Amino acid sequence: MNWFGRKKEAPAPSTVSATSAVRPTDPQSTIVQLREQIANQDKRQEHIQRKIEQMIKEAKEKMAKNDKKGALFAMKRKKLFEAEMDKIENVKMTLETQVINLESAAQNAETFKAMQAGSKTMKKIRTEVGLEEVDDIMDSIKEEMELAAEINNAISQPVDPLLADDDELLAELEELETKDLENELLAPPTKTDVLDLPTVPDTKLPALQKKEEEDLKALEAELAGL
Repeated sequence: MNWFGRKKEAPAPSTVSATSAVRPTDPQSTIVQLREQIANQDKRQEHIQRKIEQMIKEAKEKMAKNDKKGALFAMKRKKLFEAEMDKIENVKMTLETQVINLESAAQNAETFKAMQAGSKTMKKIRTEVGLEEVDDIMDSIKEEMELAAEINNAISQPVDPLLADDDELLAELEELETKDLENELLAPPTKTDVLDLPTVPDTKLPALQKKEEEDLKALEAELAGL
């Protein structure tokens, strides 16, 4: 029993579910919405600017008709429109600030995701490729390189069955030359060993013979003159 009047009715369930509350959307969609609002404010600003110009024109016409009251009313409306223009400028500044901050936050979030993915990838690679495995691979590479060098040296060796020690061959050659020289010195002289000197000519030289003939003619001429 209710001693204090009517029983209080239970509040009706709200038709708005919890899931229908405002949820944060993705940054790009929000940025698009903000830019749409900025564009709407620009259109409203243009409309109000035309109203201001209309009020100025109306005030001038009223003054021309000596209607000061009407002109004053037009100027007051102009002031109201100008105040609205200031409000729109402030709203646009707020929206622009939100866009810039949201773009920066979205960029930071993407950068963080990329850095996080890079860190996970590096950790996975480091897990798969441990320090011991790297050391083993490097040792194996060094061994293979040394083996390859040994194989190259073996392949580059000359294959000559007559190859002998150079010093031994030079000594044998000097010994042969020494024996040949001794044999030449101990061998008896032969006819072919006599020096082949040039023969003395039997006739006199033509110039000497001519001079002797001239001297003989000169002697005969001298005797004939005696």
